[in-house]
Amino acid sequence: MRLRTKIAVVAVAAGLCVGGERRSLHARSPTVPLGLGGSLATLALPRPGTPKHDGTWDRSGGNSDLSVVGPGQTLTVFAYRGAGIVRRFWMTLLPRLGTLGTREQMVAVHRQLILRMYWDSERTPSVEVPVGDFFGVGFGEQRDYVSLPLSETSGGYSCYWPMPFHKSARWTLTNMSSGPAAVWVNVDFTAFRKLPKNVRHFHAQWRRENPTSPDRNYTILEAAGEGHFVGTALFMQSLRGADLSLEGDEMIFLDGEQVASIKGTGTEDYFSGGFHFDRGAFSAPYHGAPLADDALGRISAYRWHIEDALPFTRSIRVTIEHGSENDAVADYSSVAYFYQREPHAPFPPFPADPSLLLPSVSPPQ
Repeated sequence: MRLRTKIAVVAVAAGLCVGGERRSLHARSPTVPLGLGGSLATLALPRPGTPKHDGTWDRSGGNSDLSVVGPGQTLTVFAYRGAGIVRRFWMTLLPRLGTLGTREQMVAVHRQLILRMYWDSERTPSVEVPVGDFFGVGFGEQRDYVSLPLSETSGGYSCYWPMPFHKSARWTLTNMSSGPAAVWVNVDFTAFRKLPKNVRHFHAQWRRENPTSPDRNYTILEAAGEGHFVGTALFMQSLRGADLSLEGDEMIFLDGEQVASIKGTGTEDYFSGGFHFDRGAFSAPYHGAPLADDALGRISAYRWHIEDALPFTRSIRVTIEHGSENDAVADYSSVAYFYQREPHAPFPPFPADPSLLLPSVSPPQ
């Protein structure tokens, strides 16, 4: 028997396990691996797994689908034991401007309601971010925009980052503000008997420097282990009036490098804009600036490395200059999004003082 025939016979006899399901190679039917394909070209292909839904829906059958998180309280919004991949995370919340809320209350709930995600019974979260920042807009503000993995549209906040877990998932919201928050949450996921061991966990790390440090790059992410960096949302606020310099270059250090192997040409260039975002706010699938306020010297921008993810095998440090010589006096905060094999290195200590989460410059009343 020829070698190719022998391999085919063994493969057909053994079958192919996808998400714990036995599939024969005899029919040679194409499938989307783990259902991760999201393009129009693959929609007609079979999808493995079992669709599931969780969230704050009224378990009594009524229409009270919201949950209230009082000051100092923590609410579990998603918990599941088993393997799966979160496909869609949607939520909305109160207070919001013009609907049972003042601007001050809106800013507080976006910056002081903290989202944490735990995978596979880990003790420290893989996601720890103020909820407004997680969805890509900083400063406690809300701006309608649309990108491929994140969006804010007409009061809804949507996330399509795939979030795999091998044994369990648990998400919480902790209210560090002085007033109650009302939330509505939908989590759509696919359950599997098991996932391949090399499927990595989703992470989101929040950082802030207020003010930025002279002569030192701002650090967006510092991680150790094996993974890949998939993007950032960066929130920049000048502390010298409206003069916000965007001449700072990104510098990315891979696997212990002392000199960055990736170095850019300017902040707005990294976010695929140009000329100080002089045409104003915009959004695109992989990059954008949902908030660009020259009067306040304030910019909220994002860049997703979806087509150009940055892999690392030992470590990664993602930094950016604030000003051409790190001489801009500013308030910088950010969310770094990445996938990596657990365990992850400790995140920077999250502020215990709620006031340290609020923006430095308040917008006009």
